[in-house]
Amino acid sequence: MNPFEDMRIFCQVMDSGSFTAAADQLGLSKQFVSRRLMQLEERLGVRLLNRSTRRLDVTPLGQSYYESALRLLGEVEQVEQGIAGQTTEPRGTIRLSAPLSFALAHLGCLLPVFLQRYRDVSVEVDLSDRPVDLLGEGYDLALRIGVLEDSTLIARRIASIKRVYCASPDYLAERGTPNKPEDLLNHDCLPYGHGRQVQWRFDGPGKPLTVNVTGRMRVNNGDVLRDAAVAGMGVTYLPTFIVGAALKEGRLVPVLEDFSPEPLTLSAVYPQHRQGSRPVQAFIEFLRERLDQTQGVL
Repeated sequence: MNPFEDMRIFCQVMDSGSFTAAADQLGLSKQFVSRRLMQLEERLGVRLLNRSTRRLDVTPLGQSYYESALRLLGEVEQVEQGIAGQTTEPRGTIRLSAPLSFALAHLGCLLPVFLQRYRDVSVEVDLSDRPVDLLGEGYDLALRIGVLEDSTLIARRIASIKRVYCASPDYLAERGTPNKPEDLLNHDCLPYGHGRQVQWRFDGPGKPLTVNVTGRMRVNNGDVLRDAAVAGMGVTYLPTFIVGAALKEGRLVPVLEDFSPEPLTLSAVYPQHRQGSRPVQAFIEFLRERLDQTQGVL
């Protein structure tokens, strides 16, 4: 019997949402994980999880045990790291998820510097614009842009991201320059994402305004939309880290500048049980330090 190992298995099942996913993350069999949790419940004399063919539901006692176990495991990890001398030198692997365009613009140059600073840390990076399931898919950390959903994840602000409405000079010469948000109803737009209806939000004189925009091209990648805008396909709305060079070179021209909304927030989010991870915290502080050199606005 190893109570700390049982705690670790139970917490992984809670984080992953199933025995199968937890077993994959732990490198164990599903049968072994299930058997250990049954033995844990027998030893405690309580039911921690209600099981069905479709889902696992935690009981009130199970939730209390989970929160206490996370805290104890975090304390054990910190003690072991202190004994190993890792309070000053992080060591281990970070599984990171980051938006594709942001990673191409910033992480490509920052990651080598980080790894040179911390010789005992390695990084596995998944570049995707989809909101990954950190717990279910076993990520230690994710970078996310925009408003965060309420969750049990811990979030730390990294920087602000300014966005701009823009189009090519040729497009504006042919179709005219929009002077107010409603003018976009008569323009081809290049919205980010998918769905039948996309709304752009505008701030400015008076109350905020949303406009339904349409166009012949809709993509869930900012680099592709930027290139389409440069080619004269329409008006787009993207972060400056994607369109900044094209604006500087005159291949794109900003429009509706008086109506730009507040910048988005770039956040680092991670599960509660990674709060004591030295590599994760070192990477977050590194990003805050490096990106703060741009006055926190990207």
